[in-house]
Amino acid sequence: MTTEVEFAPSDLAIDHELADIADGFRFLLDLTPINLIEAHQEFDRTGQPPQFRYRRLEDDPQVALERLEGVSVNRVQDPTLATLLLAKHRELELQLEMLACRGSEEFMGLGIELYGSVSPPLLHEAEEILSSIPPPEPYSGPRLDAEEFLAAATTELAHYRAAAPDLESHVEVRDGSTGVMVSNGDVLIAPSVQIAATRVHALLQHEIGTHVVTHVNGAHQPIRSLGAGLAGHEETQEGLAVLAEYLVGGLSARRLRQLAARVVAVHEMVGGADFSDVHRRLVAGGFDRSAAFTITMRVFRSGGLVKDAVYLRGLHELVRHLRAGLPIETLWLGKMPLTAVPLVAELHHRGALVDALILPRYLSDPRAQERLAQIVEVTSLSALLGDS
Repeated sequence: MTTEVEFAPSDLAIDHELADIADGFRFLLDLTPINLIEAHQEFDRTGQPPQFRYRRLEDDPQVALERLEGVSVNRVQDPTLATLLLAKHRELELQLEMLACRGSEEFMGLGIELYGSVSPPLLHEAEEILSSIPPPEPYSGPRLDAEEFLAAATTELAHYRAAAPDLESHVEVRDGSTGVMVSNGDVLIAPSVQIAATRVHALLQHEIGTHVVTHVNGAHQPIRSLGAGLAGHEETQEGLAVLAEYLVGGLSARRLRQLAARVVAVHEMVGGADFSDVHRRLVAGGFDRSAAFTITMRVFRSGGLVKDAVYLRGLHELVRHLRAGLPIETLWLGKMPLTAVPLVAELHHRGALVDALILPRYLSDPRAQERLAQIVEVTSLSALLGDS
């Protein structure tokens, strides 16, 4: 792998150090309860806010924070790279501080600084979705268990491995995960997962076609932080992943309502509502008790995690980006927020970054390309359901 423009070795050393620190912990996995089944049963029995337990942290966050303090990010010579790495340094600091105070009163405030709050327009959009899209009928079709979904995900990953034989990502059923998630490029499946057969294709494109693809492409860049993710990448990553669901015809009313409910749940929690209050509101809004528990758990885990508001916000911002006629191609080069796209595009244009190693498989589907072209006509997120 060669580039036309080479960064100073000292600049790359700083980038690689930040990427190594980022890859040294599994942030979301460390914030996810490991006693979900028991906590759910206890909540159903008592109606009281559940007591969650978490996996033991593999490394002391304070040690990583001290290592981070020793990274002289202010010495980066390339001005574009300096902007990106300064922001990444602050993001890592916030994440490590959150891990250090997991379950404390300080946790939520740090998360708001990291992910942002729920703005009035975002809350309005979420409430509009919930009021205008009626609750769907309960799903009664076939479901895939953890082993069956693992087989499907392994097959999907094999398509990319054919183009990139050195691809290191793998799929595993992992205790302590929730649903399906990607962590450091690996697909983790909760042992208790039950996935509707109609949801499988969209979920594969969300997790593998977006999160794994961008991780792999970023990891092959001279700037390794594009694999770990530039600061603020989660919002755009989740927006891009939900867009992938739409492009393959898999963005359902149930899914869009779920994303809207997450925004409302975050807003309620930040406003002082407790677990039972939020769960009660979701049930009153048409969610079954199990779905309401999962949404509420995700929001209240570790002391209050506001991240789940970024899915709807990320989709909204990405649709607005596309409606403005702006390109999507730069987003495949690695994990980045929309705000970093001009900087990353500049580096790519300079020859400082290489082309994407792999692209999402669905981009070769003519129907997906038609849906992508039709985004310019979308006036609300609810309109994305018309072709699902």
